[in-house]
Amino acid sequence: MKRKKRILKYSIVSILAFGMMSCEIKRPDTVLSDAEMEEVLYDYHIAKSTGEELARSENVKKALYIEYVFQKHGITEAEFDSSMVWFARNPKILGEIYGRVTQRLKAEQSQVNQLIALRDNKPVQSAEGDSIDVWAWKRIYHLSTYPLSNKLTFTLPSDVNFEDSDTLKWTVRYRFLNGRPANLAASQMSLQILYDKDTLNSMLRIDTMGVKELVLSSDTSGALKEIRGFIYYSAETEEAPALLLDHISLMRYHVKDKK
Repeated sequence: MKRKKRILKYSIVSILAFGMMSCEIKRPDTVLSDAEMEEVLYDYHIAKSTGEELARSENVKKALYIEYVFQKHGITEAEFDSSMVWFARNPKILGEIYGRVTQRLKAEQSQVNQLIALRDNKPVQSAEGDSIDVWAWKRIYHLSTYPLSNKLTFTLPSDVNFEDSDTLKWTVRYRFLNGRPANLAASQMSLQILYDKDTLNSMLRIDTMGVKELVLSSDTSGALKEIRGFIYYSAETEEAPALLLDHISLMRYHVKDKK
């Protein structure tokens, strides 16, 4: 009886093991591996995107971009198509591959945007989110009372991640090096937001060292178009100490996250 039970037990285990093996997805030898498909799709979509920017008269170049991808990876278009058919029948695997490809393409686009912004001396598009630092320039500045180095100015255009009723908070830490200015109105800090229907301004005189803030927001002025700001350093004599600006941030808060 015990022997029969052991045989039955082993039979059940064998059947379950066979069943699990039969559920595994079989991949033909001609189908690309996951890693190979990821690399091909990454280059393929870059080639497609590049081709779409060309005029219709340059369709030959579009085809050459795609052909180059296949040559680069040592496959034919037919092999790519047959692999895509298999992956399409296994959407979970294909979805995981496309998830990785999408992340790589986003990172690539982010790098391109940064290079374009540096070339054109413009800020990069701000990140998504309810509480984001959108300051796009240096974090440390030295100002003196000389005309060519006595001010900091910026202009930040709105983008798709701004909302009309956003709150903007500009924060700067002030330190006067080697002393402090003789006059109290040593520096002025100004923040301005341009809307479709109105313009809001806020200004602050800086006569003490430390962290200073300017905050602006509106719910009734229409679309937010642009943020501007400046810091102007003025003293009675040119021998006034240099002004160090650091810990600079420009926080953007959506309505639900206002502070």
